Amino acid sequence: MHLSPLPELLDPTRLLGTLQNAVPSRIEGTVWSVGRNAIQAVALPAPVGAVCEIQRRGNVAIPAEVIGFEGATTLLASLDGSDGIAPGDKVTLCDATATIRVGPELLGRVIDAAGLPIDDRGPLRTVAKTPLDAAPITAMQRPTIDDVLTTGVRSIDALLTLGRGQRIGIFAGSGVGKSTLLGMMARGTDAEVVVIGLVGERGREVQEYLQRELDEATRRKCVTVVATSDQPALRRVRSAMTTTAIAEYFRDQGKHVLLMMDSVTRFAMAQREIGLAAGEAPTTRGYPPSVFSMLPRLVERSGTGPQGSITGIYTVLVEGDDSNEPISDTLRGLLDGHFVLSRDIAHRGRYPAIDILSSLSRLQNHLVNSEHRQAAATVRNLLSTYRDNEDLISIGAYPRGSNLLIDRAISMQPQLDQFLSQDARQLAVWQSTVASLKQLAAQGHTAQAVASKPPTAAQPPPAAP
Repeated sequence: MHLSPLPELLDPTRLLGTLQNAVPSRIEGTVWSVGRNAIQAVALPAPVGAVCEIQRRGNVAIPAEVIGFEGATTLLASLDGSDGIAPGDKVTLCDATATIRVGPELLGRVIDAAGLPIDDRGPLRTVAKTPLDAAPITAMQRPTIDDVLTTGVRSIDALLTLGRGQRIGIFAGSGVGKSTLLGMMARGTDAEVVVIGLVGERGREVQEYLQRELDEATRRKCVTVVATSDQPALRRVRSAMTTTAIAEYFRDQGKHVLLMMDSVTRFAMAQREIGLAAGEAPTTRGYPPSVFSMLPRLVERSGTGPQGSITGIYTVLVEGDDSNEPISDTLRGLLDGHFVLSRDIAHRGRYPAIDILSSLSRLQNHLVNSEHRQAAATVRNLLSTYRDNEDLISIGAYPRGSNLLIDRAISMQPQLDQFLSQDARQLAVWQSTVASLKQLAAQGHTAQAVASKPPTAAQPPPAAP
């Protein structure tokens, strides 16, 4: 008798994953006590990261996650806070790992950390599931980054060129145009999908950001994940994981994805709350060790894949404009470059307020041709020359004509400021940006050639007749 082949639903790989995550039987524990940031349960042999439900008396069940152990008790963090939880409430193990439903239906939608829509546009009919905390692609499976990712921001495309699959940090204090810059990059990018994670944002700013910074065309190709600052720490951590998991799904479909997370600092702060609640010892500035182990796990999930890519843009809040605080310092070493937004530049009214000399794209020299590379170096040299002598220039102590290169840097300062300034609603075209950069560099090259020319020897006076 001829046996028909197994249907596609019985895919061995999918079945194996289901079996590995399956809960062998109904496991139930009991709430023992409720603290400020953690719930203690007994008789609940569940692994760290497992998803549970706490059945409140007379109320609906609330989701929770196992975050650690303390003796014979299991520590849980709730997605919805601890209101209404009482000793003796049942805790049921639901899944060994947290997952989220994904699919193309997510495009154009705004969802919460659990993947549920919050935009009043009806339910999502996604079918596929993906783990929230997936392992990054291994080093040898990552293709090299060879293609430029255009952003529409002139100063970035010209002097801090990005590649598809690169990971970059935007380091900024409050009120220097960080959200506006993210909106410009989202509208100006040539990425096929944009995934935005708003982690710990003020509730008032979410709707404003979506309506003011993103146009209709961008919203159609965008997925936005929101966890506001008033929500429990687990939701804020989950929102960063959900954002990354959705980006991974679209990358695996062969798409080039721009992932924008605002901000990874608030993700670290939320994990600090969870880590301290789980009994971890505070280390640098009160951050427990789990924060510094989760940061590389998060950012390493971005990058190139066999089919597509995730370009990661992570904003980093610089407390008191201190760029050496622990989260900033750690991320600077993990990422493929950094953009520094300067408060002084913002006060002068130049936006985007990117400090070119303090910023770096580690891949620019590999991505652009030699002519572009030399032009960028010349413009940087002009900016550096002016900054090195700015104090003398501002007080009038520099005598014009003393140094031709400084003279050229002074005379070109208006053109440089104009090139680096850009209206938030006017996006730059790549070809026009490169042409303008070369035009600026041509004038700078002339100055350098004149300044470096050795002085001619003095000619003797003509002999007397």
